Amino acid sequence: MSDPQPPLSRLDLNLLVSLDALLTERSVTRAAERLHLSQPALSASLARLRTHFNDPILARTGNTYELTPLASRLAEHTAAALDAARRVFESSAEWDPSQSTRDFAIYGSDYSVATTGRRVAALAAERAPGVRFRFMMHNPQIVEDAVNRLRSADALLMPHGFLTDLPFTDLWNDRWVVLASEGNDAIADEVTLEDVARLPWVFTYQSRSAFTSATRQIQQLGIEPRVEAVVESFLLLPMFVAGTDRLALIQASLADYARDAAGVRVLEPPFDATPIHNAMWWHPVHRRDPEHEWLRGLFVEASAGLGEPAA
Repeated sequence: MSDPQPPLSRLDLNLLVSLDALLTERSVTRAAERLHLSQPALSASLARLRTHFNDPILARTGNTYELTPLASRLAEHTAAALDAARRVFESSAEWDPSQSTRDFAIYGSDYSVATTGRRVAALAAERAPGVRFRFMMHNPQIVEDAVNRLRSADALLMPHGFLTDLPFTDLWNDRWVVLASEGNDAIADEVTLEDVARLPWVFTYQSRSAFTSATRQIQQLGIEPRVEAVVESFLLLPMFVAGTDRLALIQASLADYARDAAGVRVLEPPFDATPIHNAMWWHPVHRRDPEHEWLRGLFVEASAGLGEPAA
């Protein structure tokens, strides 16, 4: 039986670089300038790409070009494929962090980046000054497609409870606290379950696949919180609480930031909130990669002192 996929030896992988430039610039002239090629040379590459995909790739609209529907779908895959190719050719049998210029791409929430991500960048600046980190905010679509996303990224910072069937490195344990405005006279010195049901809330996520364990617990207690705002950022929560009657749940590691950022107070929740078990998730291809082993160790070290150590 013949292989339905052509072997890589029959494909000109240089076309991938041309395709990425054309999809990014949406202009043969600008793409040629970006790649330091002549316009006829890149036009020839575009012609080969059009033949390969049986699609115009760039469609003229007036005096400009727009991506065809197929080209729009190719854009994300092309960037990921180039990142993966660079990762292959940046690898070496022996790796010295102090001499490396490796780029590490990490997905996470602003919570994980502001806590352990910030510490990782500081440690790396001392030990591996040529190493660069690209911290990217995740979203529900990235989490749901984590297996594929992690083929072109190094890690996803995410608590346990959302991902399965991927290797992980435990980092640190955190807990939930409640934010309330300093001027909120609707609650006393402690938050009660009656307050949880009566007062409005600001949530960070509220969908079938994006939620926090503590807000899910509130619903499991038979309380349907009155959500006035949803903001997909933990660091913005204090701004949506200060000067209002709203409550919010935030990680204890961010409590000091919350106090400093706005006129809020930090209180204990009126229920036994499930602890947050933070972890770094990664693709199995990195299991024996010395560079990735160094990265994992750096995150473990940086997480020390944040909440409780992972079990």
